[in-house]
Amino acid sequence: MPRFPLLALAVLAAGTAALSQPVRVEERRLAEVERGRAIAEARCAACHAVTANGTSPNPESPGFEDIANRRGLTSATLRQYLRDAHNYPEAMQFRIDRGQVRDLSAYIVTLKRADYKPAI
Repeated sequence: MPRFPLLALAVLAAGTAALSQPVRVEERRLAEVERGRAIAEARCAACHAVTANGTSPNPESPGFEDIANRRGLTSATLRQYLRDAHNYPEAMQFRIDRGQVRDLSAYIVTLKRADYKPAI
C-alpha cells in the first residue's frame, strides 16, 4: 500500500479520536451537573432555594442562584468553600464528600447569569 493512503488514514483516525474527546468531556460534565442537582434537592433544599428564582425555606440561607452570582465565584472557589467544614454552623452537622462537592459545585455554577439582579 502506498504511504500517502496510510498517512491519510492515520490522520483521519487521530482526527476522529480528537473530535470524540470533547463529547466525552461534555457528557461527564452533564453527569456531574445532574448528580449535583440531585444532591442539592436531597440534602440542601430544606434550607436553600436550589433552583433559579426560588425562595429559600430558611430566610437565613442564601439561594443557590444568589451564591452562584456572587462576584468572583468560580467552581474552584465554591469547591474550596464546600470542602471547608468549619464554614458550616455547628447545628447543621453537615458533611459532604469530595465527589459530592465537585458535583454540587458543578450544578451551582450553572445558575450563574450575566443579567442576574439580586432580590432586594
